[in-house]
This record gives sequence, C-alpha cells and structure tokens, in this order.
Amino acid sequence: MFKQMARNADHQVIYLAQAAGEPEASDKPSKDETMGVKQQEISSSPIFSPLQPPRRYLFGPGPSMVHPRVYEALSKPIVGHLDPYFFQVMGDIQQLLKPVFGTKDGVTTVLSGTGSAGMEAAVSNFVEPGAKFAVFANGYFCDRISEMGKRQGAQVVRFEKPWGKTFADEEAAEFIHLEKPQVVAYVHAETSTGALQSGNTICAAAHEAGALVIADCVTSLGGMPVNVDETGIDIACSCTQKGLSCPPGLIAEEGIANRWERHRQCHQIFVEAIEAMGLRMQVTKGQRIWTLNTVCIPDGVDDAKVRGRLLEEKSIEILGGFGPLAGKVFRIGIMGPLATEDHVQFLLDELKKSLSAEGYRPQPFPIA
Repeated sequence: MFKQMARNADHQVIYLAQAAGEPEASDKPSKDETMGVKQQEISSSPIFSPLQPPRRYLFGPGPSMVHPRVYEALSKPIVGHLDPYFFQVMGDIQQLLKPVFGTKDGVTTVLSGTGSAGMEAAVSNFVEPGAKFAVFANGYFCDRISEMGKRQGAQVVRFEKPWGKTFADEEAAEFIHLEKPQVVAYVHAETSTGALQSGNTICAAAHEAGALVIADCVTSLGGMPVNVDETGIDIACSCTQKGLSCPPGLIAEEGIANRWERHRQCHQIFVEAIEAMGLRMQVTKGQRIWTLNTVCIPDGVDDAKVRGRLLEEKSIEILGGFGPLAGKVFRIGIMGPLATEDHVQFLLDELKKSLSAEGYRPQPFPIA
C-alpha cells in the first residue's frame, strides 16, 4: 500500500510505502490524545523523595564517621581530571600521605577503589605467574590475598594460625627461610579478628631471602603507626574509610603523632571499661589493634539482638564476627571523629544497657 504525502514544485505527487496494518491518517490518534497517553505514563512513574539517610554512630569495623570538613569539601565545585588544579590537589595528597604511612622516599599512589582494590593492585603488579608467594594466614583478609595470588598463577604457600592469633618472630623467620619465596604478604591489622601483626622480623627475613613484602594496612593506617620505612615494608595498601576517615590534610592539621595517641588512649579507656564489665577481649594484650576491638560475647547472649537494639534505639552500629568467629565476638571500631573520650563513654553506657536487656550480669574475672 502507498499513501500520498505531498506535491513537489513540478506538481508531481510524492508517494511513500505504507506498512501493512498502519492506520490511515484519519485513524491515527490526535496530538492531544498522544500527549494524554504520555502524561499518563509520566504520572504513573515512581516518585522518589530526596535522600534523607538516618544519622548513625558508626562504631563498626568500617566505614568510619566522616569529619564535617570533608562534607564541606565535597560541596565545592568539581573540576575535570585533566585540570591543573586536580593535579595540584593530587600531588598534595600524595605528599601528605607519606608521614601517615611512615615513609620519606616511598612513592604514594591514590586509586579510586576500596582497600581490596589496593590489595589487588599490589598483588597483580608484584606477584608473577609461577612465583612462590608466601602468606601469613590468620584471618579473612589473609585468605583474600591468598586467593588473589592464586588467580595470578602464583605458587601460594601459607603459614596458618587460628583466627586472632599472631606470628612470633622466630617462627615467622623460620617459615620464610624454609620456603625462600619471591614475595611475602601479611596483614598488619586484621579486620576480621582485631589482631595486630608485627612486621619487622617478617620484612627482615624476606629481604634476606631476596623477597618483596606486601603489607595490608587497611585498618591501621591513620589510627596507629604503620612505619613503612622502619619496618621494611616494600608495598603497603590501605583505604580512606577506616582509620584515615578523611583526606590526609586533616591528619596533617591534627598531627599524626597526636592522632595516634588519641586513638591509643581511647582504645585503652574502652578495654579497661570492657574488662570492668566482666567481658573479655578476643585478642591478647599487646597484640590488639587500637582502632578495632573484638569483644567476646558472653555465654547466653544473642549478639544479633544486642546489635539490633543498639541500632534501633540509639542508632549505634557495631558488627559481629564472621567465619570461625561468627556469634563469638563483637567487632567495635573506635576511629576518626568518634575516637574521643565522650563518644567512647556514650558507646560503653549504651552497650551495657543493651547487654543487660539480654540478661547479662557482669562476672568479674582476673585480668592478665
């Protein structure tokens, strides 16, 4: 079928093919009818209100609270990634990160991604296919770095300990000397357990064997010393949303030593109060992360109900354990803006109330 469209200047009639089933012009809906249908479709579309997230006190293992100065900075005009100002800010961040990591000559690189993205960048760039990759495994993130090594085609060898235990200097050195790997990896501050691993002997033994050392410093950076140069770490990876909890300019303003001391004091206040309540810490004294505390859940207490009550009634977020520690520990982070005596006391008071509501009564025990 054809339909007449128009006459040209020579009075020739112009025809176009008409598809089968297409209605004649008189059968087509009018403009007003068409607009009505479109308006109906628009009106039936879901309407979303502006975002209004609840205010939480983030006392979990991460993310941590954001400083008001960071919110203010996020409201500033955006510039392109090739703008000279962007390069200036990027350069400033790289320089400011050096004292946070504890390095004078090291190269700092900022990636758009999580802490695990930094871990994967370290493994994929320094672990070659077929290379022996030695991992000190005592928690979830040690397992993750092991899997990354396997995907790279490395020969992964592991020194394993139960979650929450750390490696002594002598046994760490013996493992490296025995395996003679090309790359060694350990987690400085294990988020899944709250355990802090010393790296000095690991790095020294690795260098004697001609190996590089990768250290996961995700939960320690910004809240306690990492000391890349002093320890001998070759590649350290971390993130912004835990102990750092902000761009490093704010840390430079406070002073990195002052920031470490603030987190250390808050950790000490917290632990002393927890033990006074008759609760136990999962990790041995002297091997604990200042920014992340693992508290053993008392017998007969439902950790999900305790955490749920804190969140619903006081907007306090703490997390439980997982893997071998599921149902056995609370993971409580004290980092960034919440690392103050007043905030710690607020948390302790509410935790005590929530535990009491679950029937817990403090049972004092000898403190080691």
